[in-house]
Formats: sequence, structure tokens, C-alpha cells
Amino acid sequence: MRTLLRTLLSVALVAATAAPAWSAATITIINLDGAGEGFNDPTPAAPVGGNAGITVGQQRLNCFQQAASIWGSILTSGVTIQIQAAFNPLSCTATSATLGSAGPRFVEANDPSFEFQSYWYHEALACKQAGVDFTVPGVNGLPITDTGADINAQFNSNLGNTGCLTGSGWYYGFDHNEGTKIDLLAVLLHEFAHGLGFSTTTSGSTGNYLNGPPALPAVWDQFLYDETTGLHWDENSNVQRVASAINTGNLTWDGVEVTYGASLFLSHQAELVVPYAPGSVLGNAAAFGPALTPGGITAQAIVVVDPVAPASDGCETPFTNAGALAGKIAVIDRGFCNHTVKVKNAQLAGALAVIELNNVAGGFSPGGSDPTITIPTIALSQADGTALKTAISGGTTIVTVRTSPTVVAGLHPSGHVRMYSPNPYQGGSSVSHYDISLTPNALMEPAINADLTSSVDLTEDLFQDIGWLPHTTGVPGGGPATRIALTSTPNPAHGPLAVNFELATDESVELTLFDVSGRQIRSLAKGAFPAGRHDVAWDGLDQAGHPAAPGVYLARLKGPRTRATHHLVLVN
Repeated sequence: MRTLLRTLLSVALVAATAAPAWSAATITIINLDGAGEGFNDPTPAAPVGGNAGITVGQQRLNCFQQAASIWGSILTSGVTIQIQAAFNPLSCTATSATLGSAGPRFVEANDPSFEFQSYWYHEALACKQAGVDFTVPGVNGLPITDTGADINAQFNSNLGNTGCLTGSGWYYGFDHNEGTKIDLLAVLLHEFAHGLGFSTTTSGSTGNYLNGPPALPAVWDQFLYDETTGLHWDENSNVQRVASAINTGNLTWDGVEVTYGASLFLSHQAELVVPYAPGSVLGNAAAFGPALTPGGITAQAIVVVDPVAPASDGCETPFTNAGALAGKIAVIDRGFCNHTVKVKNAQLAGALAVIELNNVAGGFSPGGSDPTITIPTIALSQADGTALKTAISGGTTIVTVRTSPTVVAGLHPSGHVRMYSPNPYQGGSSVSHYDISLTPNALMEPAINADLTSSVDLTEDLFQDIGWLPHTTGVPGGGPATRIALTSTPNPAHGPLAVNFELATDESVELTLFDVSGRQIRSLAKGAFPAGRHDVAWDGLDQAGHPAAPGVYLARLKGPRTRATHHLVLVN
């Protein structure tokens, strides 16, 4: 007997457009906007970044179709996935804004075809596993006037207007060249993932399962693991789940696919080496500027002093102590202006690197984009920042900012990927996102990051864990059942080289090059390849067309059935 829980939403103007037929799963967008608004906004617009739309409304719809095509090419389902969507005014201030949201309209449980019984499934995944569309208008209790959509989504129509993250606005290109705007495509990929299954139906604030009846855990909960209690969320009591939701750093995902995928995706964490106990503290690297290196930068740490209170936020120039910052590491407090503004001000004063200190409890990851920033940034918690300031006040303090030789960013010592569990609990963000400590930044962190592309990174691995895709782990302890050959010639190389891979079967794969810090250098190939050997040339240039620096690089080959990595060396 199938159990279902349904909450119907209001429906407006409906018009559907289908994803391309080549998608492994077909995803359609249902337009709920009225005439002249949202997707139907007739304001003229110039084509941008691969988006050929000539009105704002068409560019918005094109972005949605692009995101649908990307997810459709990754997922598999014999049932069409339908997303009803609209642009509406959402909560805003001049410096922050709700970008959008998406979630399942319904959840289902206990269909005999489901991989896991007595768990809630998001609607689209339930339909995929059953091979049946449970949301046909006029069937299963749905009104004949219903859209039949599996997912409801809405996005902020006021973004960039005065009082709503003033001066930003949406970027509708597909090339992720958003500058100071917000990349709509990246936001859509994130929010669609929530609607497809990247969230729990269990309350993190009360610990209660979703009421059906019966009250059941989500599929999500059997992989959400508390490292302190040693229990999954479907094994915890309500009280334990509430405590787990704020158990910062100790709430993890222990699915085998994510655990294995993290070993290929994540890089080592940012670290500050200090001359006082405990000798080093961990932080988060900024999304902008150059990557930290294992060797790092060593210099005296100095708190900036700017001419306007609060004097240590680095927002106003010229710095009062600008002359003392040249060749030093600038220490700056968070708040009052963008992260990129602070770091650029320090760079112009001659600083070699920046340590940004949180102005509230907990850690953070500085976001933003400014291609002119040439110095690295590490962000520390408020507690670690206070300790550093105390040390600095006692005299000359020499520190090193670098990548940790032992700690992988976003991994618990158990080897599991950390989930977002700040204290206090943040409704809508906690538990249903990866932690902000992941480096490189992941699509499903709780805030948008400027370095995101169309890669769905560890989201795809999590979808394998919950049943969207075939499992690729076939050996104890994880790892793919079939290893695929991946080499490069020559290696080491003095210039252009060829990356060679061999596939056991026809498959859509992506070949990407990273530096040792985990920063993406170049996408070398992406698409459908037949079984057999393939040679991909690399001309030694990065994504911007600049010569890559000599060093060690990581080539990563990834597809639904394939994961392989290979180190290659570029020399002068």
C-alpha cells in the first residue's frame, strides 16, 4: 500500500515547454507567471553568455530550460519531471536577499517498487523508482485543474532593485561570467536539486518526522550521521536530532558514493600556522583570489586601521597604518562592506595575504568575485580571531597562511563529508546542505559562491546514494566497481600534452583539470564518448587562456559509471 502526503498549491497561468529529447530524464518547466511579468516580461534584452533570448522573460525561461537540460542529462527517469515556477517579490534588504526556493509539492512512501520502505521520497524520485506518474491531474485525488508538477519553485523578481541587494540583479548567461550579478543558472541548479531530493522532510528544530500519517523519516535521514552519538537520524530520538542539527562539524553524510566522491573532489583545508598553542588553526579559503599553497605565505600579521569606525573592518581607505602593511599579512574584521572590497584595499596597501575574522560566532567562507585580486584570503572563526588579535597585541607575530598538509576541507576525521549544522539552527539552511568548509565550494552549500559552474559535483554522488542513479561502488569500503584507464603523455611535460582515457562502455563523461589546491584550471572535454580509447589534447593554458604555472595537476574523469584521477606534471 502506497502512502502519500500532498499539499496542493495555488495555480496561475500555465504553459509548458519540454526539455530536449536527448535528456536521460525529461524535465519540463511550467510557467506560472501572469502576462507581462516573470517569464513573460517583455523588457528588451541583449543576448548574453550563450543565452539567445531577446527579452528578460525569454532569457529567464532559457535559463530554466538550461538547468533542466543539465539535470536531465545526469539523472535517469522514465517519468517526465515537471517543475512549476514563477518570479515573485521575495524577502530582501539592501545588502541581502532570498534568491529563490524549490521543493517537492508532494512526498510518497511505501510503494512496493521503492528501494527503501517506510521512508518519505520526494515526488520526482518516487515517480522515477515506481516508473509511474503519481501526479496526473484528475487522478489520485488531484484536481483536474492541477498542473501535475512534482516540484514548486519561485525566484526573486526584485533582485537588484533599490532595497533588494541593491545594484546586483540576475545574470542570465550560461557561461558563469556573472561579475557583480547573481548567476541564475547556478542558483537554479542548486534549487532544482532540493526539489529533486537534496533535503530532509524531518524538522531539525523539533526533531519530528513529517506527519503523514504515519510519521516517517525521509530517505535522507538514513545517511545523515551524527559522529558524536554514532547514530543516523532515523535511529535518533527527537531530542537527539535537535542536538544533532546544531552539532557543528559533527553532522555528516555517510553514504558510500559521497564518501568516495569526496576523495576526488575535495582539497586540503586552509590553515593558519601560529607561534602559540595550539600551533595552527583551520579556516576557510575565499572563493576569490589565488588559491593557497602547501608552502604558503609567511609574514608578520598586522590588524588594519582604517579612518572610519569600526576601524578594523578594512572598508575605508587610505588605511591609517597603510605604511606598515606592505609585505605583511593584513588582519581584517568581517562586516560593513563586501569581502572583495576589504581584500582589494589590503592588496593596494601592499599586503601579501589577508586573514578575515568573523564578527559573530562560528566560521564562514568569504564569497564574491573580483578577478583583479591577486592575494589569498583565509577566514577564521570569531574565537580564533580573538586569540590571534591577543597574540598580535603582544608584539611582532609571524604567521603562515597555507593549505593544511593533513586536513581535507569539508571532511570529518571519520572520512565523511560534513553537513551544514551551525549553532544556532538556521531554518531552511541547516541539515539540508553541505557544510561551508568544503573546498572547492560545492553547489549545495547554503550560500551562492562565485566560483560555481555547471558542475553538480558531490550532488550527483548524493543522488546515487538516495537512489536516483545506479551505484558505482562495488567493493568493500567504496570505490567504483570498474576502474577506467587514465594517463597522460608525456609526463612530465614541458608544454602541450595529451590526456588519454579508455571507457569500458559508451558513456557521457567530463574530463577536468585541477591544481593541487582543488581549484579548477580547465575543462578539457565533456560529452558523450563511445567505448574505447580517447586522446584529449591540453595546450598548457588555463580556462582564461593564460599559460598554466609549472607544477603538479590533477586530471579527473567522471561519469555515471566512471571515476578516475591521474596526476600530471608540467615543468619549465
